[in-house]
Amino acid sequence: MTDVGAGPSRAGLRSPRLLLVLASVAVAFAAADTYVVVLALPEMMGSVGISIDQLQRAAPIISGFLLGYVAMLPLIGRIADLRGRLPVLTAALVVFALGSLVTAMAYDLPSMVTGRFLQGVGGGGLVPATLALVADLYPAERRGVPLGVVSAVQELGSVLGPLFGAVVLALADWRAIFALNLAVGLVLAAAVRATAGRSPARTTARGRPDVVGALLLAATLVLGAVVFVRPAPLVRDLTWGAWFVPFAGSGRWLTPVGAAAVGALVLLLLRCVLARRPLVDLRGWWRSAREADLVGALFLAVALGGVILAFATADPAVQVFSDQGLWYLLGSAVAALAFVLHLRRAEAPLLPRGALHRRPAWGAVAVSFFVGAALIAALIDIPIFARTTTYRDSQLMAALVLVRFLVALPVGAVVGGYLVRSRSAGLVTTVGMGLSAVGFAMMSRWGVDALEHPSATVALVVCGLGFGLALAPVNAAVLASTDDAVHGVASAMVVVARMVGMLVGISALTTIGLRRFYAEQDAIDTVAQVCGQAQMCDAYRDLQKLAGVAQEQTVFAGAVVCCVVAGVLALVLFRGAQTRGVQPRDSLGATV
Repeated sequence: MTDVGAGPSRAGLRSPRLLLVLASVAVAFAAADTYVVVLALPEMMGSVGISIDQLQRAAPIISGFLLGYVAMLPLIGRIADLRGRLPVLTAALVVFALGSLVTAMAYDLPSMVTGRFLQGVGGGGLVPATLALVADLYPAERRGVPLGVVSAVQELGSVLGPLFGAVVLALADWRAIFALNLAVGLVLAAAVRATAGRSPARTTARGRPDVVGALLLAATLVLGAVVFVRPAPLVRDLTWGAWFVPFAGSGRWLTPVGAAAVGALVLLLLRCVLARRPLVDLRGWWRSAREADLVGALFLAVALGGVILAFATADPAVQVFSDQGLWYLLGSAVAALAFVLHLRRAEAPLLPRGALHRRPAWGAVAVSFFVGAALIAALIDIPIFARTTTYRDSQLMAALVLVRFLVALPVGAVVGGYLVRSRSAGLVTTVGMGLSAVGFAMMSRWGVDALEHPSATVALVVCGLGFGLALAPVNAAVLASTDDAVHGVASAMVVVARMVGMLVGISALTTIGLRRFYAEQDAIDTVAQVCGQAQMCDAYRDLQKLAGVAQEQTVFAGAVVCCVVAGVLALVLFRGAQTRGVQPRDSLGATV
């Protein structure tokens, strides 16, 4: 099943199965990078001159990645519909690798945020292209399992990110994390390109490689690296040191070596624009971006960016969104209105008219939002609960508690993909979210010693299994209810909805939980007055722990509500989604 002019034909691929494996690994690695800075953030802050007590100044390091990941997703998804899945996969990996390089060499906050933003753009672009690739290679009734695998690795990657960071930090500096990202991104890009093969037309048109472009690229990278790193022997040298003396001010780019790096970059861009067979076809990508509706993408990016900044920069201990959140949300509302008006007037809008008009299609977007709002409670608050109670002195052990959840999630995702072949997507999603609701309900009754009992494992496994069951049917519903030509942008909207749901969910649920926490403070203050020296009083410390447990119980109870809403919406809105067609026993032997 192939999109005309967009999707790859099975005959044109050297190994479709290997290609999907490579794409899934790339999605997992990019998702891991979303949270890889959790443990490395203090060291990253110190390297750019931000002290640990100025944590709020470091918020752009995280929000910059999220902004690139979410805000650019719809545009990249639409380009994947127009230009093809494989070129977008390869380009996204290259952009991800470039962002990793910039981050690894960052010397100040702007350069670090720029690198993280590029990583987000590249990482986010992998998701819609991979989901659309599954739709290209599988008919609707056989997409369940591969969609389940892709969904599972995406969620697994987001949780394994902190663990990956912890392992690297135990052995090397934080920059090694992004050096590894660089290497993996380039290797995967080369592997995807090699696995995809080339059509005879492309092979003939390719001609000789662009040697001049390659030399300019090498010069840009080398000179740029020198600007970033500023090797001490060169800076102190009487001759070479003059290259690092600013023309004016103190900026690194206002130096001879900085000007040379910028000049090489400008020449490279001109080469890519003017050459007959350039190293990078910038004209083709620009043409694809314009065809994908760059203006509409800008409006939507601003709308999504406002939501991200409002919630991602907030301090959940005291607010749902940041001090400037109302202004961010106001700007987001204005941009959203402009986007809607633009969709009505544009001849070829970013989201083609009727692309999501079927109920299961826009229903998948709504369900994905509430799935994200509930999922974030597990990813964030289960380790927090473990740190508050059983593993107060070990952040690593607290994070490992989530492994029980993680083991069940991919199993549920594969089972959910298998079931959607013979059962309705709405039913499978509802059952999955019902199981997650049961798991969260059990967690909402956890006591201080809950993790020491087998019942905690039951709750974690049931919850993870439920989320796994729901992931594939949601993606299957939107792909089965949209045309082949819009699978990329439709998949992007589902992913955007889940990411926004996670941002809104963690802010709202944490704020609600903290109200419960503060409600317990009266009892703590009473004990403190009785004890005198409250910090040395066992009763005071016990009550502090109980207050933290009460907070997490409230968050888990809120997640139950999100799960129930997602399940009910799926049952109602996914009616008519044609995800079935082949009985499981008939498709057991089917391969890519």
